[in-house]
Amino acid sequence: MDSYLNRITAEMGQLLGSLPWEWLVAALHLILALMATVHALLYKRDPRAALGWVSMCLFFPLAGSLLYYTFGINRVQTQAHRLSGGRRFRFRVGYERGSLVHRPTPSLQLDDDDRQLFVAVADHVSTFPLCEGNRITMLRNGEQAYPAMLAAIAGAEHYVLLITYLFQWDAVGRQFVAALKQAQARGVKVYVLLDGVGEWYSWPGVVVRHLRRAGVAVERFLPPRLLPPSFSINLRNHRKILVVDGEQAFTGGMNIGVRHLLESESAHRTSDLHFAMRGSVVQQLQQVFRSDWQFASGRPLDLLLPPQVPQQVSLQETVQEAWHAGTSDESVCCRCISDGPGEDLDRIALVLMGTISAAREQLTLITPYFLPSRELIGSLQAAALRGVAVTVILPEKSNLRMVDWASRNLLWELLQYGVRVRYQPPPFAHTKLLLIDGHYAQVGSANIDARSLRLNFELNVEIHGASAVAPLQAYGDEILHASRQVTLREIVSRPLPARIRDAACWLFLPYL
Repeated sequence: MDSYLNRITAEMGQLLGSLPWEWLVAALHLILALMATVHALLYKRDPRAALGWVSMCLFFPLAGSLLYYTFGINRVQTQAHRLSGGRRFRFRVGYERGSLVHRPTPSLQLDDDDRQLFVAVADHVSTFPLCEGNRITMLRNGEQAYPAMLAAIAGAEHYVLLITYLFQWDAVGRQFVAALKQAQARGVKVYVLLDGVGEWYSWPGVVVRHLRRAGVAVERFLPPRLLPPSFSINLRNHRKILVVDGEQAFTGGMNIGVRHLLESESAHRTSDLHFAMRGSVVQQLQQVFRSDWQFASGRPLDLLLPPQVPQQVSLQETVQEAWHAGTSDESVCCRCISDGPGEDLDRIALVLMGTISAAREQLTLITPYFLPSRELIGSLQAAALRGVAVTVILPEKSNLRMVDWASRNLLWELLQYGVRVRYQPPPFAHTKLLLIDGHYAQVGSANIDARSLRLNFELNVEIHGASAVAPLQAYGDEILHASRQVTLREIVSRPLPARIRDAACWLFLPYL
């Protein structure tokens, strides 16, 4: 029997050895391409993405399958499933037999039916309920944000939680490293989560080494590595969260670096908004950090004391702020909307489209990068056709020229249906802000592009109430008056070479 098997094995070896190497490569290509094709058909939710990957796998021998394995597979759900011990890694509880269940906030009473629509949209899809009694302070650029954040770290008594996309090793970054090390030295537990790719925008590893030497717990989110192979250029954690003692928090669009100081001499000066928060919304931000930490580290976050839900903010405390977000007849209501390629996929996009459809009078969208999906373009067009004054404000020139060129290729679709587009002058404006009808705002880290809304882990915060939104509306009006109008004639009369260039960049819209 053994001799028979040996003879068969030898004959098979001779047969394979006699085949030209081209046939072996073709067979390997066919097997890998079929495997990748089946995977894309089963797991890709966008038919355009599925068709693109299938075509690449079939028509680019071996390379297409390798690229799909490296960039096309969403490994987040698989890793989350493993970390949760085989259970579904989900923090929301609003599922029943596969359908979303509406879980409104019982204490919130809104008499205006239009305003109730803004609440209901996120009630259906967000992980968190709308919470009242919050206080929010708008911080403009690093000149206001960084001193407030450093002061909060200096005053920490129990723990500090920090997550950021970019943590640059410059004058500002060194200040934050020193503050975190000092907090750790006086007995405060400090946890820092850095994005594994965002870290490479500066001196990679420097911040991590300095913090770990001081005993700070530091983790990287999906860092690229050779062994075992992991090259997740996509699936980045783009959130920015700082929580101190479960009582105060900061979030928005600002990274840590000199570039956010407008008074600096940096060649990459960037304007942006950040927000200091107190109230129940802090617990939601803390929960987002805890889930990200468990995902990145594989272990739950063990804080020294149970997080205490802060007391409702009094009106007397509220009016003493630099600007306040609450009056005697209206409390400040907020909600976190976490978004990512795992269980929270499309949450922010769904809330954006739902709130745009609820707009009645005025809508202002400020974003640094504008590569919207077809669905979002349709929502903006429909709002303008209903008579809503829709304005999209973009930077005249961002730090990603390919994104600027690609967006110019689609602006005509908005302009021809009455959506107004305006360009902000330099410096580069990194602000992300949605304002609707004077009583609804959305702030956070998400840009209006496929990378943010489908590939990144993002965090936005809803803000409800006229008095809460008023300072943001004033900021939006200031930006509006400082920007210039873009006309349909300007867009369609671009020189032919520019139009070809912009259209070529637009082809890569899902990947920019």
